[in-house]
Amino acid sequence: MMLAYIPSPSQGVWHLGPVPIRAYALCIIAGIFAAVWLTGRRWEARGGNRDDIADIALWAVPFGLVGGRLYHVITDPELYFTAGKQPIRALYVWDGGLGIPGAVALGAVGAWIGCRRRGVRLADFADAAAPGLVLAQAMGRWGNYFNQELFGSPTNLPWKLLIDPAHRPAGSPDVAFYHPTFLYESLWDLGVMALLLWLDRRYRVRRGRLFATYVLAYTAGRAWIEALRVDHANHFLGLRLNDWVSAGLFVGALIYLYATRRASPDGSPDGSPDGSDRPSGGSDRPSDGSEGPAGESREGADGSADGPGGGHSDGSPEGSDEAGAEGAEER
Repeated sequence: MMLAYIPSPSQGVWHLGPVPIRAYALCIIAGIFAAVWLTGRRWEARGGNRDDIADIALWAVPFGLVGGRLYHVITDPELYFTAGKQPIRALYVWDGGLGIPGAVALGAVGAWIGCRRRGVRLADFADAAAPGLVLAQAMGRWGNYFNQELFGSPTNLPWKLLIDPAHRPAGSPDVAFYHPTFLYESLWDLGVMALLLWLDRRYRVRRGRLFATYVLAYTAGRAWIEALRVDHANHFLGLRLNDWVSAGLFVGALIYLYATRRASPDGSPDGSPDGSDRPSGGSDRPSDGSEGPAGESREGADGSADGPGGGHSDGSPEGSDEAGAEGAEER
């Protein structure tokens, strides 16, 4: 009797005339829009302007896509720069190959530029964006399903994933079922998002600590999921390179959370708060001289003086309505 299994999609690309419509691209785009929407809601609930998020995203998203591709090419150079390979294919993002660590790192640079232009404190934006960012990752992972890539080792579990012969590893061409690591990571990411929303609502986590918690929780899951994967990867001391990156980020986030454990919501040590959760203005104001939501003269969306770094008195950025992107491959 055949056990239950997850079937492979019949196709991952459709053509609208000469234009290919790729399922993975749709997953990435949907994830970006979901992230911007959720971040905008959270930012507005903290007294900010939704336009801030749209403007910052115009910088963060392109930087993130470039960073993701650079991470892939740098960590897997033999795919493009060895004998018999075509270096020009390093530019073919649609063939797959983006890395989340690189996307987040360079995306943060783009976000920093956008924040400077809008007069917004980067740590405040990062905390508001963290749940939306991991939501985008959860949605983007479904692109791996349509491309039949980045799956795990062979398995006979009831939720095993059927992989077509053309996409199976060279070492196991006759093995049809594998761990659906795309599903594992997508579900883990949704769990991380729920955790972040709960922590922010319950404890009003601020000044980069919520973003650090995202890094901590995401990399913890990425480590065990990475151990299941059988796709090509460079190794160092017996571990996949992504495992080492995850370990380093995990330790870094842990150190940051420990170092800031006594910080008050305004980012200063306990005993010296400035009496406000508002981000500071000053040099972070827009270039036109007007004050953004970080400036102290702008009132929050509810008419109060709480800026985006503050939040509601119950600690919930959105009240009861709070709702919980890399070529053709997300590493």
